[in-house]
Formats: sequence, C-alpha cells, structure tokens
Amino acid sequence: QVQLVESGGGLVQPGGSVRLSCAASGSIFSISAMGWYRQAPGKERELVALSNSGGITNYADSVKGRFTISRDNARNTVYLQMNSLKPEDTAVYYCNAYVALFTTKTRYVNYWGEGTLVTVSS
Repeated sequence: QVQLVESGGGLVQPGGSVRLSCAASGSIFSISAMGWYRQAPGKERELVALSNSGGITNYADSVKGRFTISRDNARNTVYLQMNSLKPEDTAVYYCNAYVALFTTKTRYVNYWGEGTLVTVSS
C-alpha cells in the first residue's frame, strides 16, 4: 500500500557530507511525521531526526548542528542533509513515516523503508 524508498547512502570520508532522500508512494491521503532512524552494527535502532507536518523538527543530541531534516510535502519526500560526518555516524539509515491512506483517512499507520547504508571512513 505504501512504499518508502531511500537513496543517497554510500561511502564518505570523515568531515564530508551526504544527502539522503526518502520518497513515499502509494495510496497516500496524508503524512504526519516523517523522520530518519539509524542502526549501527551491534546497536539498537535510534532516532536521528524527525519532522512533523507542521514543520517542527527534533534531532538526536549527537547530530544537532550537523544534520538537517527537511520535507517536500508536495512530493511526499523527506531529506536528511548530513554534514561534518564522523566515523560513529556509520550506520544503516531508515526512513520512517506515519501515513494515512485514502481508504482510512484518519488512521495513521507507521511505515519503514528498507534502509540505506552510510559508511564514514577514510
């Protein structure tokens, strides 16, 4: 019903930048929150950044001042601009969204993308 497709991951050097994109498609009536999570090897998945439909954003302390989340609501797309990358930012980054379908309209369901790997290494 809904697919979240991430793109933009890869290998980047410490101090470098990368931009992730996540496009939601399907029978979408409305999207409330969209965000990014990450999971490093041997660690639990953690919130990186979140944006609600009103444009309010929330960031993990570890990425504040370095990462910026933004949305293009007309394209049902969320972005994550990642600057000043550190080796500890290496992880699989997952897109997340709360989506209401045309068939339900008021019921929001949580969806996940399959993830995109970001490796920060020299």
